[in-house]
Amino acid sequence: MTAANDHKRILVLGGGTAGWMAANLMVRAWGKRGFEITLVESPDIGIIGVGEGSTPMLKTFMTSIGLDEADWMPACNATYKLGIRFDNWSTMPGFLRYFHPFPAQLDDLTSPPFYSNCRARRNGLDVEGHPDHFFLNTYMAEHKLSPFAGENFPFTTLYGYHFDSGLLGEFLGRLARQRGVRHVQARVTEATVDRSGNISAVIDDSGRALEADYFVDCTGFRSMLLQQTLGEPFVAFRDNLFNNAAVVFPTPRPAEIAPQTISTALQNGWAWTIPLTSRIGNGYVYSSAYTSADAAERELREFTGVGDAADVEARHLQMKVGRVAEHWKGNVVGVGLSQGFIEPLEATALLLVQLTIQGFIRALDDDNFGTGGRDAFNDDINARFDAVRDYIVAHYVVNSRSDTEYWQDNANNNKVSQSLFDVISTWTSGQDLTEELERQQIENFYPPMSWHCLLAGYGIYPAKAGLQARDTRMHQGKLAEIREFIRRCSLNYAPHMDVLDAQAGSGSV
Repeated sequence: MTAANDHKRILVLGGGTAGWMAANLMVRAWGKRGFEITLVESPDIGIIGVGEGSTPMLKTFMTSIGLDEADWMPACNATYKLGIRFDNWSTMPGFLRYFHPFPAQLDDLTSPPFYSNCRARRNGLDVEGHPDHFFLNTYMAEHKLSPFAGENFPFTTLYGYHFDSGLLGEFLGRLARQRGVRHVQARVTEATVDRSGNISAVIDDSGRALEADYFVDCTGFRSMLLQQTLGEPFVAFRDNLFNNAAVVFPTPRPAEIAPQTISTALQNGWAWTIPLTSRIGNGYVYSSAYTSADAAERELREFTGVGDAADVEARHLQMKVGRVAEHWKGNVVGVGLSQGFIEPLEATALLLVQLTIQGFIRALDDDNFGTGGRDAFNDDINARFDAVRDYIVAHYVVNSRSDTEYWQDNANNNKVSQSLFDVISTWTSGQDLTEELERQQIENFYPPMSWHCLLAGYGIYPAKAGLQARDTRMHQGKLAEIREFIRRCSLNYAPHMDVLDAQAGSGSV
């Protein structure tokens, strides 16, 4: 080991889920090398603790820090997630609802016919083009099945989670402290910058200086170190993502819950329905340019059926949508809201946190804690943010609602990236969408299955009246076989509630 690596001090400023994820990954990577990992958070800043969803990448995070699901899920009121159901984003007949599933190994058998049907229908044949008929996870979510099958059915099913974000942050904090992360509770008021433009220390309200070699900014939207102190520019996404606020409150959960997030389009945004073992998390993400906070709360109360119930207390949140120009500047890396935020439609917040931390650790290790990998790191994280932005923007620009100005303006918004324009043009012109994603080298951000489900799920096809019925018998026969194949495969999977109950009772699945 070189002298440069003998001892490093890493200071994470800010707790919450992002801060404690960073601390856990860093102590896992560098703790045995004697590095000092410190997390500083203010005791005055509370944790929001809303119900939150994830992508399958959160499972790889938990595995990477040595956690089994029975270790953390019951403590965080967590449930499983097989995908997201979208309701009322489209007004096309037969396409008022669709499900975006996470991938399963068995999709290798059913997705090619789906892609074939999509292209045939885009080119004028009257064949089934709705994604809900073609994927195992869609069927299992509808029938409240878990992603776990018996040993005699060894096929991989990817899944995410729903959880209480406040409880998850607390759990990860306890774990990090047990593993050697130093925890300091202090209210940091300023930071000092040395002659090279790096931060040398953060100063708390008692005048104490906390020094480090590298700083991880997890201070939320205020981005105290990266944006405020170092002046890193913020690239706003307001031109094509209108939503900037949310109202949230919980409601009681039913006896049985499905392993899915539900996203329902409302008048000026959309509502999430997230099932936890303790409650249902509800939120309405909206644009303050089109409705007021009070009106949004009334709409969410009406949507959830709670009305004016005084015991249901709503909280109002503001969102700063966009990203910084560079996520790693000098000796500071922004993580979580400090680096940027893309509205929660596809539950990508923790995915971007995880990818940022892992990429930062890898870049420092590969360059012996120099800055040689900084430009490549920033380019990679920017590409990931922009790819997520484009996929989420697509949900809005292809909507067919016309009931409010909000939805009309979204559908008429031409301020989209060239990448997204080319993807949608490829679809509407009947060309090969997979080839276009490969040409742009964006298929690893959102794979062909995701794009096909989105565009097909909205019913972005030629008008039904103009479709031709010729040569469709073969397609219809294959669809019947696929439906039966999926049904029989699903017989191997345990009910969602049985798995959660066993986990809570015995500490294991």
